[in-house]
Amino acid sequence: MKRVLIADDEPHVIRVLKQVLMRAGYHVDSVNNGNEALNYLLENPLDILITDIQMQKMSGDQLCRVIDANMPDREFAIIVMTSRTEREHRAWASKIGNLTFLEKPISIRQLLSELEVCSSRVG
Repeated sequence: MKRVLIADDEPHVIRVLKQVLMRAGYHVDSVNNGNEALNYLLENPLDILITDIQMQKMSGDQLCRVIDANMPDREFAIIVMTSRTEREHRAWASKIGNLTFLEKPISIRQLLSELEVCSSRVG
């Protein structure tokens, strides 16, 4: 069973994603910001991280940069969900390996499809 971590500060987003992903056969945990995500990553195995960009305490883009700088050999995939689609927001994402950038609003079908692709990359 693939392990997924959702990092988002919107409780309703976490609730919906958790429900959908658990039905699809994923083990799902969640945190409310980038700081909590980092703490989770230090102590738990993971296959896929799904993160929002706009969060309190540590944004998703900051989280991805810290992961990229401190975990260069990471084996988990990252899916970034955001409504911020300007060129500069995509520029940093293109520099981080094994990262998928999804524009909000995303469909559940699109997310599940991306999760399948990510799952195949992480074994």
